[in-house]
Amino acid sequence: MFKKVFLVLIALLSSVFAMAQVKIEGSVTDKTSQQAIEGVHVVLTPGNLSTVTDANGAFHFSGIEAGNYTLKLHHLSYGGLVQEIKVSETAAKKQHTIGFDLVLVPNTYMQEEVIISATRADNKIPLTTSTMSREQLQENKVSPAIPYAIETEPSVVVSAENGLVGATSFRIRGVDATRINVNINGITLNDPESQAVFWYNIPNLGGMAQSVQLQRGIGASTGGSASLGGALNLQTLSASSRPYAEADLAYGSFNTRQYGITAGTGLSKKGFSLDLAYNGMNSDGFVRNGMADQQSLFLSGGYYGKRSLLKAVFIMGSQRTGITWDGASAKDLDKDPHFNGTGSYYDEFGNVRYYDNETDNYHQRHYQLYYSFLPNEYWTLNAAVDFTHGDGYYEQYKDDKKPGKYYGLTSLTGTKKSDFIHRKQMFNSAYTGVLSAAYRDQHLSVMFGNSFLFYDGNHFGNLIWAQDSMSVNGIDYLNIGEDHPYEWYRNKGEKIDNTSYIKLNYDVTKRFNVYADLQLRNIDYKLNGMDTSFDSLAFHEKYLFFNPKLGMNCSIDDRQRIYFVAGMVGREPTRSDIKDAIINKDTIKVETMLDMELGYGLQKSNFNLNANLYAMLYKNQLTPSGDLSSSGYALMENVDKSYRIGVELAAGYRFCRWFSLDGNLTLSSNKIIGYTYTDFNDGDTTLQTFKANTDLSFSPSVVGAGIATFRPFKNTKVQLVGKYVGKQFCDNTSREVYALDPYFLLNLRTAYTWKMGNGNELELQFVINNLTNHQYRLSAWVGDYEWDGYYHSRAFLQQPGLNYMLRMVARF
Repeated sequence: MFKKVFLVLIALLSSVFAMAQVKIEGSVTDKTSQQAIEGVHVVLTPGNLSTVTDANGAFHFSGIEAGNYTLKLHHLSYGGLVQEIKVSETAAKKQHTIGFDLVLVPNTYMQEEVIISATRADNKIPLTTSTMSREQLQENKVSPAIPYAIETEPSVVVSAENGLVGATSFRIRGVDATRINVNINGITLNDPESQAVFWYNIPNLGGMAQSVQLQRGIGASTGGSASLGGALNLQTLSASSRPYAEADLAYGSFNTRQYGITAGTGLSKKGFSLDLAYNGMNSDGFVRNGMADQQSLFLSGGYYGKRSLLKAVFIMGSQRTGITWDGASAKDLDKDPHFNGTGSYYDEFGNVRYYDNETDNYHQRHYQLYYSFLPNEYWTLNAAVDFTHGDGYYEQYKDDKKPGKYYGLTSLTGTKKSDFIHRKQMFNSAYTGVLSAAYRDQHLSVMFGNSFLFYDGNHFGNLIWAQDSMSVNGIDYLNIGEDHPYEWYRNKGEKIDNTSYIKLNYDVTKRFNVYADLQLRNIDYKLNGMDTSFDSLAFHEKYLFFNPKLGMNCSIDDRQRIYFVAGMVGREPTRSDIKDAIINKDTIKVETMLDMELGYGLQKSNFNLNANLYAMLYKNQLTPSGDLSSSGYALMENVDKSYRIGVELAAGYRFCRWFSLDGNLTLSSNKIIGYTYTDFNDGDTTLQTFKANTDLSFSPSVVGAGIATFRPFKNTKVQLVGKYVGKQFCDNTSREVYALDPYFLLNLRTAYTWKMGNGNELELQFVINNLTNHQYRLSAWVGDYEWDGYYHSRAFLQQPGLNYMLRMVARF
């Protein structure tokens, strides 16, 4: 029933309501020179209508209905301005024009938006985007990871191993995290080798973010990992105009405790500012051994001059989580939804025991320095350097393993199998330098830059305990212990990623502009050493990718725009892809994609509608096969030809001051052309071969979200949030045995704020997730195996039913 109501609400949002309207117009001038200011961003809320002043400093909005509005003006070289507007019913009926003459004061300091200007898209750039402000991120802070903060954005599907804590990830249009470019302040966050982002390594990034922009499809060019499905750009905390502090505490299901503090000095008279954000979380987790102990720290200090900005940023993340990626069989989960078999072994009496330190441990530090300079009103120059260091390990108990096969050892007691504890470790460093320059005048904006990254990653394994006496040569006793580990493998990866780009945006007319984005990525990647299974990983390959994007943007009027963009992008394989290909004596190919997007946007004071058609056409797409490596990485396979074609619809309507509806819906077809696979009935001894157009793995054809917002009393907000994910397959064969059922989740969010004077306030938030207690499972892995016949095998990740979180926030 809830699913039907949810879909009906989304359908209702496709209607545009015609009402009496007025026009709001104005001009903006410099207080000192009294000259018109071009390029001022003007935003009218509610409705989030936006425009930019022309060469005469003029702007206007039409189609404005009766109500109370806020006009916000922003320009990098000037202080902001907020203007309250009241549109009466009488003025709306008579279709009056409301005019303003507004004055901006030149800034005495530079704004931080220049740091992220290279990676962000504005309303003149023909990319499919959505941006979340700090206020929106704060509303979602009860969710400990960024994936849950963006879960209701179009085409986003979130997955988790252990409910809301521990390892989480997200997909955009079915595209996995290794092909989504993520950056902080323009510095890539993707791990250079795996090309993924492990969100639990830096928990609660939303707590240190000023804003987040999600770009779907091909994203704007920047350094780091290629964008074959989208890009996520995070801007860290900006300097405040005054001192501030915020403390929050939260408690929820699974004995989850969150705590954090955010504070800043505000901008001093001499232009200095310091900001801090600390967040921590502890939880027992939903499944057995699903514990989480996560900490993050953000520090920034900056000098803000009138034409220059110097800022240093330190980000630290530390996590210790239980290993949960193996999942469990349906049979085990039917008996116990919390079942997790990792770390299990049999004692001498045949009883099942669990190792108490089956954990994943990682520490990551980012050191960043930014400098921006405005030599004149046309040019902006930016430079940044980053040093990222990470080290960690995961520890596992291995039961009944052959010492020679797994560790290259011989048992001195003559036992063929024994028990072991090992640690697979890594120690890595990345050095990044970024230079960019931007030119803007009345009709033209040009931005060009270069990002250089050098990565050095060491991977090695240590045996820290063995049940029986072991030897390397079969004669001499090997003293194995935590203080005397035995290293059985080591390999090293080195990667150079040099990316250059140029972006051009030209206004052909007042309402029509063209866009070009040309990127050149030069990759040099080396692997050497020995893998866990004693295979040599000798590998050296160079890749060169030219990734062009061309598009146009047309403002039909003040409220509507239409855009089109087409682009190509290529991507190199990950370390895991290459390693698996070497071990299996296979060939891994680079993948390429042609993306075409046609979008339409309508913004009214109480209604917005965005529609986007996309076609993503692939050659040699790397797509998950459904299985996992021993370290939890998704195993990938090249498919010759494939595509993702769909439509994204997003709309919102504010019915009155206290009630509004927002929703989005993605309908898509995600196919492999002419995929060859084998199938069988369980127990058969022969295979049947098929060739068909099959569904791409983990790519549901229907994804939707809806939010109903109520404000029944002053300072009170209640939201019902629905998320629907359609049927998806866990491998590329479209076999029903490996299908995941569709699911619909309904969450409740409530908040009340007490205003205590002097800008101080206390907010209480209460969230109930999965109100209907829907029991659903995600996929851990699937695979076919042979044992006196052929069989299907799979494991699931059980998701929690009804759960809650209570949060209290004090702001000063």
